[in-house]
Amino acid sequence: MNEQTKAIREQADRSSYREHSVPLYLTSSFIFDSAEQGRAIFAEEEAGNVYSRYSNPNTTELINKVCAMEGAEAGLAFSSGMAAVFASFAALLKNGDHIVACRAVFGSTHQLFTRLFPRWGITTTYVDAAEPETWEKAIQPNTRMIFLETPSNPGLELVDLEWLGGFKKKYPNIILNVDNCFATPYLQKPIQYGFDLVSHSATKYMDGQGRVLGGVVVGRQELIDELMFFIRHTGPALSPFNAWVISKSLETFGLRMDRHCSNALQVAEFLEQHADVEQVRYPFLPSHPQYDLAKRQMKAGGGIVTFVVKGGFERAKRFLDALNVILITSNLGDSRSIATHPASTTHSKLSETERLQLGIQPGSIRISVGLEDVADIIGDIEQALARS
Repeated sequence: MNEQTKAIREQADRSSYREHSVPLYLTSSFIFDSAEQGRAIFAEEEAGNVYSRYSNPNTTELINKVCAMEGAEAGLAFSSGMAAVFASFAALLKNGDHIVACRAVFGSTHQLFTRLFPRWGITTTYVDAAEPETWEKAIQPNTRMIFLETPSNPGLELVDLEWLGGFKKKYPNIILNVDNCFATPYLQKPIQYGFDLVSHSATKYMDGQGRVLGGVVVGRQELIDELMFFIRHTGPALSPFNAWVISKSLETFGLRMDRHCSNALQVAEFLEQHADVEQVRYPFLPSHPQYDLAKRQMKAGGGIVTFVVKGGFERAKRFLDALNVILITSNLGDSRSIATHPASTTHSKLSETERLQLGIQPGSIRISVGLEDVADIIGDIEQALARS
């Protein structure tokens, strides 16, 4: 079956009640038919649910859907996207290990690398997406993992997945780990290029309506098994209710992503022609410095447009305050269009130098283009630019 058919038809086993839509399994634990079955399940001689911190039919259904879309062997669900990203490090790294990471990463991920992991003896070397020749120099004898986002948040920098998959063959013991949140499995599939782990904030496009938090990591079975040990004993589990919500949302995932991408491209084309805009970044704009790469490894350009408004920080604030349709919040991937000022919110903990290295200027605005009529989205941007 096509992956979108799987996203719709993958479902937890139907119960004796013959339900059409999967029910909510709001239970903390599960009953054993006998003491022997309890022993066998705990000994991993028999498959079965024990406790919803480990697994639950709703979370299993969601994981199976994401695995089908990504082409992964196995996966796990987490309470949030950052819980998923953190677990993909913490479950697999130890004191003395080294990470090579693309410089353009989400602000909270940057805090892990620079403030938390050094406490535990885990070091990180940053490399630039556009300079692959520097990656070889960054590899150390203790390098255990390469981590990246593509497209990055919010600069929309890309990393050549095919090149990096080939690069990794020289270092078979290094884990390739990618945050695929912005592209989603609908637009690109890193595992087909040789990646070991793929993480998602399911809060974003997978839910798609700004309702619940969730995270997913999928990839090689042996690595997911190590993550299972971590989640079992540390507890960052996704709630059955949130899993149910996200899983139902995936039934409309392809339709929504098509509309997000179509609207975003039209918004980017409008902004590129506007006199009050200094720069526009969108992967499927020919002006994007990695446009050819984007066309090669992505199905479409995604739902995020980043631009720099003339007039710097004060103009950016006035623009945001003048919006009527587009909402101001730090989330993204919602059915409603959202505007964010990264320098003062999501990436405010970075220094000015670090922000500039990521392409975040004082006048940078990130728009998560929603599912509204595109004429209304563009009209709101146009009037806000005129009023600011």
